[in-house]
Amino acid sequence: MRMLSRKISNFSTFLLVILALGFLLGCSEGPKLPQLVLPETDLAATALIPKPVQVVNGPDAFPLDRYTAIFTETERDAFTGVGEFLSGEIRKTQKITIPVNPDSGKDVFRGIYLRQTPGMEQEQYNLQISSDSILLRATTAEGAFRGVQTLRQLLPETSNDTLAEYPVWVIPGGSIQDKPAFEYRGSMLDVARHFFDIEDVKKYLDVMAYYKMNYLHLHLTDDQGWRIEITSWPKLTQIGGQTEVGGEAGGYYTQEDYKELVAFAGDRYITIVPEVDMPGHTNAASVSYPFLNGNGKTPKPYTGMRVGFSTLDTRKDTVYQFIEDVVREISALSPGPYFHIGGDESHATQKADYEYFIKRVVPIVRKYGKIPIGWDEVGTVSLDADVVAQIWQDKGNEVHAVEQGMKILMSPAKKAYLDMSYDSISKFGLHWAAYIPVDSAYTWSPETYSDKIPRAAILGVEAPLWSETISTIAELEYLAFPRLLGIAELGWTPSGERSWEDYKLRLIRQTPYFKRLDIQFYPSQRVPWMEADSLLPWYNNRTK
Repeated sequence: MRMLSRKISNFSTFLLVILALGFLLGCSEGPKLPQLVLPETDLAATALIPKPVQVVNGPDAFPLDRYTAIFTETERDAFTGVGEFLSGEIRKTQKITIPVNPDSGKDVFRGIYLRQTPGMEQEQYNLQISSDSILLRATTAEGAFRGVQTLRQLLPETSNDTLAEYPVWVIPGGSIQDKPAFEYRGSMLDVARHFFDIEDVKKYLDVMAYYKMNYLHLHLTDDQGWRIEITSWPKLTQIGGQTEVGGEAGGYYTQEDYKELVAFAGDRYITIVPEVDMPGHTNAASVSYPFLNGNGKTPKPYTGMRVGFSTLDTRKDTVYQFIEDVVREISALSPGPYFHIGGDESHATQKADYEYFIKRVVPIVRKYGKIPIGWDEVGTVSLDADVVAQIWQDKGNEVHAVEQGMKILMSPAKKAYLDMSYDSISKFGLHWAAYIPVDSAYTWSPETYSDKIPRAAILGVEAPLWSETISTIAELEYLAFPRLLGIAELGWTPSGERSWEDYKLRLIRQTPYFKRLDIQFYPSQRVPWMEADSLLPWYNNRTK
């Protein structure tokens, strides 16, 4: 039997071709497939995170095997890239090669079709799964990519070896209609207090993509370190990049490193949001170039955890030339729409100086084509609506931001800060905002957290992970997982479809994925992990 045509332009034609090929298969002299009697499956019972908007069971199941191929609209568009990503992940996990748009010499009996369908939203996708085909519809390649993550989660880790003489992975049949509740679903990594290299960040990006998150905010600068090369100001990394909390060696990303991260994220439809925190949190910059310092002193490198003691000289024009150079260089490397200017905890900056500073920096960011984001303190400054306020504390700053028409990014420290300890015996983290166990990180609603923020004003949700108490990828994962999965669901799934009792049962079934990636998560006692397959022996053995 020969390959199904790649040039199907009409869905009714596609169905006729499938029927005709089914008939020809019975008459073919080609390879004889065994008659597979597939087990009963239940699509609605699968452990998908985030939970889709709608799941409907079907009568059939789809057997993924060596006679399966992936077909896309054309060999040259972004949909083909999504198909190749899916093929690569199947090859890594299931150890089987599923070709994308194969040559006509290959025997193909089943297809996964990535089909561009007009009229759907940016990240919306629909899946139809039957015994001989999987049809994934989306208007954009980004929507198709989100649907591919659902397919990856539906694939069993092990094959059903009783069905045929070769491996077969059975995917439950039915249909899924899905799209995100919020446009922005992100996390933040603080690489300034402790530096994390690009391989660590790539691993974090891979997990974010698997759970349909789409923004990674990198906190690139702080008192303890400057982590991004600025060619016009080389001492920022030569001096400011050499320290971190605790006095270790620090580190930084060259511009080539940063571009590699941006490209890696982009391949997963994740946008990097760079942050240069100012006018506070700037000791590393002032150590590198003392004229920036707002108190007239030459600062020393700082490796502690205190905040609020540093400031830029907000009335010096050369400070704004420095800022413009930094914003210009980083913006040129960052294709996304946002640039984060920080603005938090500027306790050493007088109120009038703070307002003056923010009003001068916002136009610089816009000059280079970016939308400014700031921590919620920027909401107290009189600005226009084209600024995003990231809400992290409960001090009423959101009221000022909303009154000015700003979009709001929800990151309340009491619920969304991944650096908060789970409980009083957690190995890592702080608890100045709260202890945040796994259930508390999930059982809140971005839509209703504050009655002063209307739903229409909310851009999305972001989970920050500050790094004062962690310095390795294992420690990072301990704090981030499994809480990040709950934040991913809060950003994607409609509030009426979210339930802790349902979510925790889906959460324990993520353990095969955790094992495969060796994610060193925290096995909270509030989740019945013992129901997962051999979880605790695996966890205990690898943490010895």
